[in-house]
Amino acid sequence: MNAHLPPRTLPATSAGLQLRMLRRQADLSQLDLALITGMSQRHISCIETGRARPSPATLHALLMALEAPLEQCNNLFLAAGYAPRYGSLPLTSPSLEAIRSAIGHVLQANNPAPAIVLGSQWQVMAANASTAALFALLGLPANATDELNLLVTLLQPGGLGDHLLNADEIRSVAWQRASREALENPELATLLAGLPMPSGPASLANDAPPLVMTHIDSPEGQLSFLSTFTTFGMPLDITVASLRIEHLIPADPHTWQVMTQAYENSIRPST
Repeated sequence: MNAHLPPRTLPATSAGLQLRMLRRQADLSQLDLALITGMSQRHISCIETGRARPSPATLHALLMALEAPLEQCNNLFLAAGYAPRYGSLPLTSPSLEAIRSAIGHVLQANNPAPAIVLGSQWQVMAANASTAALFALLGLPANATDELNLLVTLLQPGGLGDHLLNADEIRSVAWQRASREALENPELATLLAGLPMPSGPASLANDAPPLVMTHIDSPEGQLSFLSTFTTFGMPLDITVASLRIEHLIPADPHTWQVMTQAYENSIRPST
């Protein structure tokens, strides 16, 4: 007789374990996640322990609340027995026309300050006219941003890093950021393995500014920039999620003046 057998439960799967790990990495309790998603704490507990199988919609809601990388979301969907949910369209795809248009608008609006679009391996996918003007000012080739990798040109000798007055500081920050990203990006990890590691952490001055600045040695004197990033909100495509636009905002009047003149010269029709 089977009358006294315990109720049948789903076998524990890696999907629940992965979800629990993501929740703990986000420093959220089950109750916290329940409040954010509108689900019951008991249901989340059942999912994590394998006693309940989440629907694709439930998984999506949980993963978006945990802000999990889309590649990791796909792995979790597979572990739960579903097809991967998030694609990776090429930036040239007709479906991403609105994305390309938005990028072009942001790049143009940033002039006369430099701005570049970076992909998941730090490859430069687009740049505005002021970036080309800055490279020309430094004596770098006019097409220096074509097929350029920002991480490579910062860390390898002979690149942009050689023009930085605070090269040790910027290289250390770039290495640390890329190393964190490489934990979930095998292609970036491979690239990083072939690059020289910075000699050590840069010293911190007693009167350090509130942000790490980029100080460039140029024929027009020192140029100082603040760095900010723009990303797309609520991406559901891996390519779109990986894109970020780095803005180099001049940090003083001299840098604004030099960049404004360099940009105007670059767009002035030749006679």
